[in-house]
Amino acid sequence: MEDEKYMRRCLQLARNGLCRTAPNPMVGAVIVCDGRIIGEGYHARCGQAHAEVNAIRSVKEPDLLKRSTLYVSLEPCSHYGKTPPCADLIVEKGIPRIVVGCQDPFAKVAGRGIGKLRDAGREVVVGVLEKECRRLIRRFITFHTWKRPYVTLKWAESADGFLDKTRTRTDSVPVRLSNDWTQMLVHKKRAEHSAILVGTRTALLDNPRLDVRCWQGPSPVRIVIDRQGTLPAAGHLFDGSALTLVFTETQREARSNVEYVHADFSQPLLPQLLGELHARQLQSLLVEGGAATLQSFLDAGAWDEAFVEEAPVRLAEGVQAPRISQKKICLKEQHFGRTIRHYWADETWL
Repeated sequence: MEDEKYMRRCLQLARNGLCRTAPNPMVGAVIVCDGRIIGEGYHARCGQAHAEVNAIRSVKEPDLLKRSTLYVSLEPCSHYGKTPPCADLIVEKGIPRIVVGCQDPFAKVAGRGIGKLRDAGREVVVGVLEKECRRLIRRFITFHTWKRPYVTLKWAESADGFLDKTRTRTDSVPVRLSNDWTQMLVHKKRAEHSAILVGTRTALLDNPRLDVRCWQGPSPVRIVIDRQGTLPAAGHLFDGSALTLVFTETQREARSNVEYVHADFSQPLLPQLLGELHARQLQSLLVEGGAATLQSFLDAGAWDEAFVEEAPVRLAEGVQAPRISQKKICLKEQHFGRTIRHYWADETWL
C-alpha cells in the first residue's frame, strides 16, 4: 500500500532525532508528488523547526506542493509554542492531501491540527501505521498521559542471579558483568534519556559519573537518592559537569550545578520523585541501580521497559538481582558474545 510505504519512511526519518528532540516527540515527514518523493524532513532538535517545516523547505519546486501529499508520523501542531503552527503552514502552501500516522496526545493539539486542516478543505487520512507511530513516541505519550517520565530499568546480572559480590567501602571493587559491547549500549541508552538515577549505596560504592562517554550524545540530568545527606561532596556526581538533583530530607544549600530536592521519606518516594521530574519537563528516566532502588520501581509498577544483561559467570553469593513480577513480557533477546541481553516491556507498545 502506497500510504504505508511512505509512512515507513517517515518513521525512519523521525528516529534521527532520538537524542535531541525531548521533551518534544520524534516526528518524520515526507512529501510525494506523482509517485515521487520531492521533500523530506524530521524534527532534529527541541526549539527548532518541526518535521513538516523541514520537509516543505526541502522541496526544490514549491509549485508542486499544490498537487502533493504530505505524510507525517504525528498530527501537525495547531498552536504557537517555540515555533508557529505547522497546520497553518500546510494550509498556506496549498497541500491538498495529508496522511497522519497518529493523533497527538498533547492537550494543546489533541485533534485540533487535524480539525484545522479539514476545516480548510484538505483531505486528511489518519491512522496509517498508527501502532508503529505511537510506539515511536511512547515516551511522549507516557509523559503527557500519565504525568510522569517514561521509565527504563537497566541492570547486569550473573547467570545465577546476582548483581555483584557483597561489598563495603573498603572493599569496593565491583565484579564486571558487562562486556565492551553491552557497556557501549548502556552509554547509548544514557544519551537517549533525559535523566538517569541511582540510589545512595550505588553512588557511595561505585562513585559513578553517569555521563555519556562510549557513545555520541548529550549526558542526562543525574539523579541520586541521598536521604540523610551522607554522600561525600568529592564524588563524581557533585563535580558540576552536569546537573545533579539530590532527593533528600536534609536541608542543604544548592551549589554549582547541584540542586537539593526536599522529599518526605515518610511517604512513598517514587510518586514525589516522578512528579518532580515531570514538573521539570524530564520526559524519560533511566534507572541503573542498585538492587533496592530497581526493585522499588518494579514493586510499584512504575516502569515501562527493562534491559537485563545475563553474563556467562556464576557468583554463587552476593547481592540478589531484582525480580520482574509485573505483567510485562520479554520481547526479545540479543547475544553479545556469551552475554544475553533481555528486553522487557509492556504489551501496550507491541
